[in-house]
Amino acid sequence: MAVCTAETVQNGAACAAIRPPADPLPFLEALAPHLGGPEPWGVKLGLCLLDPASLAALAARLAQLGPAVAIWDPILAPTSGVGLHSAARLRSMAATLLAAGAWVVCPNRPEAAALAGLAEEADPRALARPLLDLGARAVWLKGGHNRGDQVEDFWIGPDGAASLGRSRRLPGDRRGTGCTLASAWLAFSLRGLDGPAAAVAAAGFLRSHWDPPLQPGGFGRPGFAPAAP
Repeated sequence: MAVCTAETVQNGAACAAIRPPADPLPFLEALAPHLGGPEPWGVKLGLCLLDPASLAALAARLAQLGPAVAIWDPILAPTSGVGLHSAARLRSMAATLLAAGAWVVCPNRPEAAALAGLAEEADPRALARPLLDLGARAVWLKGGHNRGDQVEDFWIGPDGAASLGRSRRLPGDRRGTGCTLASAWLAFSLRGLDGPAAAVAAAGFLRSHWDPPLQPGGFGRPGFAPAAP
């Protein structure tokens, strides 16, 4: 179930514009009756251009509804096209969102560095510390933007940082890797895996679906093909 937190004008090549959406709270309230059953449910927040008051209201209502797990992908800007947030705006969002519940945050290194005000090469614990101090349950530092032919993710919690292992960088450039990872983490978490195990499983899912890519009309950066029903 989806609640719009940003409107985009984009195609396979780039994002041309990002606009604030309508107030998301009525849409969440319409979906709320579906969230009261015996099955656990969770929430993923990705591309977001809400004003501070709307974000605070959304976060507070989500906390009241009580998701079993919650993950925030703090998107600094789309890979191609227009920018989105300044580092200061992203830090303001983190302060608002993380105060309202125990979220896992899954930045890539550029996003974590912007949030922390540090270089991308900084120690994972230093990159995660500001988010943990603001109330994040854990930080999943994604390694797709690392230099070199190896990808290494880290899981950082209050008790320290742990590598989730290294993998060979796959060839090609796919659209939607960050969104896919966060969504897959949510799914594996709701199946009962703990945070680090769900992150490893999500990365495995992404790698297993890397090929064949979907490129409608042979135009733009390829993306992930829809899952078979």
